[in-house]
Amino acid sequence: MSPFDQPLEKAFGAPTAKTVAKALGVTTVGELLAHYPRRYNERGELTEFTSLEIDEQVTVMARVEKVNQRRRRNTKGTILDVVVTDGTDRLALTWFNQPWHAKKLTVGRVGLFSGKVSQYRGVRQLANAEYQLMAQDGDLNDLGALDADPSADEAVSEFAGAIVPVYPAASSLPTWRIAKCVAVILDGLGQIDDPIPEAVRASQGVIGLRQALIQIHRPNSLLEVEQARARLIFDEAFVLQTILAQQRAAMDRRVALPREHVVGGLRDRLDAQLPFDLTKGQREIAEVISSELARAHPMHRLLQGEVGSGKTIVALRAMLEVIDAGGQCALLAPTEVLAQQHFRSITSLMGALADGGKLGGGENATCVVLLTGSTPTALRRDVLAQIESGQAGIVIGTHAIIQESVKFADLGLLVIDEQHRFGVEQRAALTQRSQTCPHVLVMTATPIPRTVAMTVFGDLETSTLSELPAGRSTIVTHVVPTSDKPHFLERAWQRVREEVANGHQVYVVCSRIGDDDSAMADDEILPAELTDASADTTNPTESVVALFAELAFGQLHDLRVSMLHGRMKAEEKDAVMREFSAGNVDVLVSTTVIEVGVDVPNATMMVIMDADRFGVSQLHQLRGRVGRGSAPGLCLLVTSFQVQTPPGQRLEAVASTTDGFKLSRLDLELRREGDVLGATQSGRRTSLRLLSVLRDEHVIIAARDQAVALVAADPDLQAHPALRELLEHTLSAESVEFLDKT
Repeated sequence: MSPFDQPLEKAFGAPTAKTVAKALGVTTVGELLAHYPRRYNERGELTEFTSLEIDEQVTVMARVEKVNQRRRRNTKGTILDVVVTDGTDRLALTWFNQPWHAKKLTVGRVGLFSGKVSQYRGVRQLANAEYQLMAQDGDLNDLGALDADPSADEAVSEFAGAIVPVYPAASSLPTWRIAKCVAVILDGLGQIDDPIPEAVRASQGVIGLRQALIQIHRPNSLLEVEQARARLIFDEAFVLQTILAQQRAAMDRRVALPREHVVGGLRDRLDAQLPFDLTKGQREIAEVISSELARAHPMHRLLQGEVGSGKTIVALRAMLEVIDAGGQCALLAPTEVLAQQHFRSITSLMGALADGGKLGGGENATCVVLLTGSTPTALRRDVLAQIESGQAGIVIGTHAIIQESVKFADLGLLVIDEQHRFGVEQRAALTQRSQTCPHVLVMTATPIPRTVAMTVFGDLETSTLSELPAGRSTIVTHVVPTSDKPHFLERAWQRVREEVANGHQVYVVCSRIGDDDSAMADDEILPAELTDASADTTNPTESVVALFAELAFGQLHDLRVSMLHGRMKAEEKDAVMREFSAGNVDVLVSTTVIEVGVDVPNATMMVIMDADRFGVSQLHQLRGRVGRGSAPGLCLLVTSFQVQTPPGQRLEAVASTTDGFKLSRLDLELRREGDVLGATQSGRRTSLRLLSVLRDEHVIIAARDQAVALVAADPDLQAHPALRELLEHTLSAESVEFLDKT
């Protein structure tokens, strides 16, 4: 058994182990050693009373002169007041809710006291000071103070100026008790096998693991802390990169049918009839995808680009290449609205090329079908038969495509739009049911934090569309704070009227459907993140139903106002979108079902109510629905928070740029990376303790190079048993399965 797997009970007994497990959720030696300090306090050098300065960290030697313990007046708990003296001056010491110190701090005891000097009612004091008492006959060790030292000189040199770790703690287990528990582990820590090969450590200039653990918990200087952190950060990056390198190697060993470009086929015929020219970026990425489709192992590529950068046409051309080579394609969309939008836009672009199997359809055309949860039963049977027979070349749909009843004759390419909207199991369902491994292309307009993290880690080969097609207009975004400027909202509705008067259309987006809804409908795209922790989520928010009534029969009564949300029937939603697309609706009050894929070039303005309730990436996605034609776009972010508050500042950051990749980095800073080894994608939980995707990108790149070389030379890590064992402990069975599916 590895020393890191040893239960804490064996280290310091069941009662303490139980307390640690309950407070910190750790049960083994390794887990406790990985509970790193969150910061360090530097005890001040020994200072004379006459030299004490407010806000300075100091250490003084003094004698206890007075001790008084009292109850707090307006709340539960106690206050321990101690006065110490150096013989000529006095200093107050105060501890809150720590009555046990009184047993040790008796009148006449001499000790070293360390803390930050503050002032209360004109009296200098140290609050919650650390201390070490000079040895005295009959002294007993106490959890609140360090062990007494028989030599005052030695005590001063060891205590004053020391680096003291401060741990993430709990009320039942304060930081000083955690430090004592860790000290017990470190004192008994023998030699350990370092999982990072010596050659790798030498190339990166990092210290050994045992030394790093000692220095992170028991440093003699801040330089030692930095050395330890550098090693442990590299550990996290290297372990992840090794796991991902093994997964990429396994992917390269999988078999996929090559789908080579057929000259004169559907793809070439589509190119000949396109009403626009492809951008340089679209052509370059298309060539890369085409070459990967022609390989005998599956493509696994992420295509990311700004909202409206033309990812769909790149994906369509790839799908037609696969169809030309005899395969089928599936395009998986997160909502029915988006699936229907894809179906309409793709069939419109293809024209007669999508009429395969229809009366009058071309001989070499293919069949494009739509499959969603609301597809009528009779039509569903026909669509399923077309898919199973291979007649349907392109299958566009929602989660309905993933059902067991959907059987492909030869699935050659899976395209996943807005891939972060799908769970891991859902994304894997199609690829695992195929006889051969299909090629996979995932698309996203603004990578969410986990996508950014996995991209930086190199799990996916990445292509980026950075330029917008010709004719796309700019989008101007403004924050509209209503708490101190309620008239701003009235001006927003006036601005809506002006936009409609100029012949354009407007979206108004709300975060929920109605006053009685406890959750969004199943096909709603929920906010990608919770609001800022400082946001008051108890404030009432606008709903689609209420605001539609207010606008349609109030401020905008003379305009054509409609509403759209996920609880409407599929045919109702489709009818509303068709009317809006045709220009028969001036203002569409909607939930986030219009977030991705909806393309109405005449829509030039969007008002997002309670914008602080939406994530950074989601706000960028939403405003991408306007400015899709020749007229410029305008987006108003309405919030009840003032601009100087954290939610207001976040909205100002969104308003300051239309660069989706800058916003994705901001999103990552706000939410962190998510659990990069598991299915969690929200960023609320992370498997990374010290490593930061943004700050440590150079470490990740270096670790990737080392890991790729190591795995290439020793795929199963036979020559590196300690590293292999670490990977086995890092990856649970579920995580292995997750990475395999991702």
